[in-house]
Amino acid sequence: MAVYCATASSIKFPYFLLPRKQWLQLHTHQHRYNHYSSQLQFQLSGTGTGRSRTTHHNHKCFSQKQKQTKSESTIQQEENEEFEFERFFSNLNQATLKREPGSLSSAIFLVAGTTVGAGILAIPAVTQESGFLASAVACILCWAFMVVTGLLIAEVNVNTMCELGSGGVSLVSMAMRTLGTAGVQIACWSYIFIHYALLVAYVARSSDILTNFLGIPLWESATLFSLIFGCICYFGSQRFIGAINGVLVSGIIISFAALVAVASGDLQWDALLKANFKAVPMSIPIIALSFVYQNVVPVFCTNLEGNLSKVRTAIVVGTAIPLVLFLVWNAVILGSITNNAMGSGNIVDPLQQLQSTNGVVGPIIQVFSLLAIATSYIGFVLGLADFLADLLKLPAGESRPLPYLLTLIPPLALSLLDPEIFFKALDFAGTYGVLVLFGILPAAMSWSERYSNSSPSMKLPQLVPGGRVTLSLIIGGAGCVVLSEILENFGHP
Repeated sequence: MAVYCATASSIKFPYFLLPRKQWLQLHTHQHRYNHYSSQLQFQLSGTGTGRSRTTHHNHKCFSQKQKQTKSESTIQQEENEEFEFERFFSNLNQATLKREPGSLSSAIFLVAGTTVGAGILAIPAVTQESGFLASAVACILCWAFMVVTGLLIAEVNVNTMCELGSGGVSLVSMAMRTLGTAGVQIACWSYIFIHYALLVAYVARSSDILTNFLGIPLWESATLFSLIFGCICYFGSQRFIGAINGVLVSGIIISFAALVAVASGDLQWDALLKANFKAVPMSIPIIALSFVYQNVVPVFCTNLEGNLSKVRTAIVVGTAIPLVLFLVWNAVILGSITNNAMGSGNIVDPLQQLQSTNGVVGPIIQVFSLLAIATSYIGFVLGLADFLADLLKLPAGESRPLPYLLTLIPPLALSLLDPEIFFKALDFAGTYGVLVLFGILPAAMSWSERYSNSSPSMKLPQLVPGGRVTLSLIIGGAGCVVLSEILENFGHP
């Protein structure tokens, strides 16, 4: 087993706590690290058991095991042992070399903001036929499914960081480590396609809203939106981006509350009891797409320094907020339009109907939509930029402009073309890409990591219980939905 402790005089760090350049500076700038002595010092003890304990952070460090002097039963027992850490490394400011840990609240806002995107605007339209009761069950099941897959990605991500000894590990490195070249190809093309398709949709929709508000040409509004939020993602620190996300999410909640208060005046409570479960499968891809946040899991896993407890909290709480918003939003919309639109058998955009019947609702919907798109845009830009940086083998921890240029410019250029040519691509991404990339792939990576013979002997706590049964249900459930959509779309002449 690899050594997870290294020593620089009286200060002891996990070996991947610092880059090599900063590690060498410890020897010549010892006086700048006195405050680390009490925070990160590791007390090595118990050499016979091959582990050491910390005095402050409840870390556990492990030294090289002398397997040749131990019996096979002892070795097997040690290999199946789970090790718990509070965190695996420290995020250091490269200028001051001071620790800057990520904030849990920022991670929660990042997850919630990424999840609450344009998908919430489409949920009422795709769930009209199934009704509120059936769609609510579908939303809760999709939320639980996406929480589990997000936890699986976090589990594999933290294990990969621990094994590779570096932060900023993206889906490419995770897939290569667990699934090999084939997994990397599937992950890369699915990830890139989904992100670019959704970023195109976000820029196109936001430019329409800004054009209506500001009265400027479409290309100026699209450029303005991309420039503002692209600069926030590139130049902003973790805390600044977290604060921006917090403000945006707060604005979403306020505008959402105002929208619900205005639109709920015509709510028909009896309409909420409608349930057509046969129509639910057709809405699952869009609902699953609405809960996508997994692209930012590697980002906040690094920001939270691999702290598994905080990562779990960020995922569960960060996705629970959108779940509540989705359920309330769907109840208000479907309860308001059932008698008019659904009863007549005509498919009418619920949002357009509300704007036509209530003049106050229109501006509120526009503000809510812009804020929801902005939060998702930030999360997708950060996730895709981190992915491209890893794909291009750029040094971790350094802000390079190339990944952000590749992330921002193509969606801006494509959004200025006819947006309708991307609608089928977006539908395809939600139907197949999301369920493959953020459904089947995480379970397959976790399966390989947990049960492959080539997996490392050190086992970290599993974020998702249930073993092979849970992983089989995840793969089987996503596969069934994808197969049913294939049969529905291509099975008829």
